[in-house]
Amino acid sequence: MEKMKILLVDDEERLLSTTRKLFEKIGIEALTASSGREALSILKEREVNVVFLDIKMPGMDGMETLQHIKKDYPLIEVVILTGHATMETAVEGLKLGALDYLIKPVSMKNFLQKAEEAFEKVVRQKQKIHSARMAEAAEGTEGTAIDTQGG
Repeated sequence: MEKMKILLVDDEERLLSTTRKLFEKIGIEALTASSGREALSILKEREVNVVFLDIKMPGMDGMETLQHIKKDYPLIEVVILTGHATMETAVEGLKLGALDYLIKPVSMKNFLQKAEEAFEKVVRQKQKIHSARMAEAAEGTEGTAIDTQGG
């Protein structure tokens, strides 16, 4: 079974360090990035299932980063992190493809609950894709059967 791999993206170094250590303590691989650009760079190099993404960051903000992630890595689930909870921000993030949002400060229990929910969705999506490919392959082999009846 696939192992959950997460990416934490936030410009607060303390949050990244503490949360990464807590995730790793319970056996979840956790990578960190302190900017949207760094996050996109990591995603090019490493396989990740779930991204926790801060909205307010200098440079490329979370919404722009979210758009890039969903365009280039549609199977990755993104959970928005915000300390500035507004319905507009949450709705915009959801429209752009985020699974959900969490309001900072976030308890480890809430982080873990959202991570598990997002990971389960990723696994289901991958299973659907695998099943569709297997069905497609089976149909392809049926259509290419050699006619041995001479007809």
